[in-house]
Amino acid sequence: MTDSEQPQAPATAPAASGKRTLGRVVFLVITLACFAYLYYRLNGAAQREGLNLVDYMTQVFAGVNWLPWLALMVGYSVFYFLVDTLVVTRALNWFVSDIRYRDILPVRASAYIISIFNEQVGKGAMAFYLNRRHQTPGWEVGSVMLFIMFCEIFYLLVWATIGYILAADSLPEAFGLIPWLAAAAAIFLVLWVGYFSGWYLQSSSLRDRPLLHAFRQARFWHYGAFFLLRSPALLAAVLVYTLALQLFGVEATVLGLLPYLPIIFFAAAVPTPMRAAAITFWVVLFPDNEGQMAAFGFVQHNFFILFNAAIGLLFWRRAQRDLFGTPAAASVPEKPPQES
Repeated sequence: MTDSEQPQAPATAPAASGKRTLGRVVFLVITLACFAYLYYRLNGAAQREGLNLVDYMTQVFAGVNWLPWLALMVGYSVFYFLVDTLVVTRALNWFVSDIRYRDILPVRASAYIISIFNEQVGKGAMAFYLNRRHQTPGWEVGSVMLFIMFCEIFYLLVWATIGYILAADSLPEAFGLIPWLAAAAAIFLVLWVGYFSGWYLQSSSLRDRPLLHAFRQARFWHYGAFFLLRSPALLAAVLVYTLALQLFGVEATVLGLLPYLPIIFFAAAVPTPMRAAAITFWVVLFPDNEGQMAAFGFVQHNFFILFNAAIGLLFWRRAQRDLFGTPAAASVPEKPPQES
């Protein structure tokens, strides 16, 4: 066989590998920048107190009222889990098939274990589970997970805008960008829904891809319903985080925290170790309490993901039994396509 006849490796493989490598490098740089900034700020705060960094942070942690904080976070984590499962259940009912809330609880909880390392992989595990257990088409379930992630961006932006409207006078100048971002996002959403509804570019085949199934079915009311279903979790978070900040010795109010929390949750979605990006945002947004905010951000975000994983362990055996047992939903009807 001549050289020209040798089988050629797919051209896309090196490109895909290059993109993964670039992504890892970018997140590594972000992580290093976050830790360097945190060290600089915390070491400076320690020196102003006449302490070394270890003694300074030990003093900060020693001043926290831990038992009330623990009760707050356990209650919030359980409430978030119930709301999160409701959102997933309703989205699946809208676009794929009628699956009961109690049947989603085990897989939603178990996915939290994987989400410690990667939220997107956790959602992929949910898609595999639902395909195996309930015979729901894998690509369509994946499209629902994509729809949920897409809606999360707009949901947080809406609440950031509401917070800006309520507390604009007390916010840093940079927050003045929020109304403009919200306006641009609203225009984009109208164009997005219009495209998948076939209002324009009718000859485009992109909308027909299986991974975009949920977007083809979605109408404006689905996005609004997502916002309403998800919002109790954010409102509870604002209250819980306000009370938790006070337990860390930082003055905070519900209205004062409302504009900040959606921004910090955006940062928490960045896959950095120990949620370094979110911790850094707490220190940046509350510069007068560097030590308290670094400690607060570290324990809040990491306790949340670890306790959610603990909830997942409670459902793990049930999820394993459902996954490797007899498929339970062969008779579950698939949702018929919705008419425009």
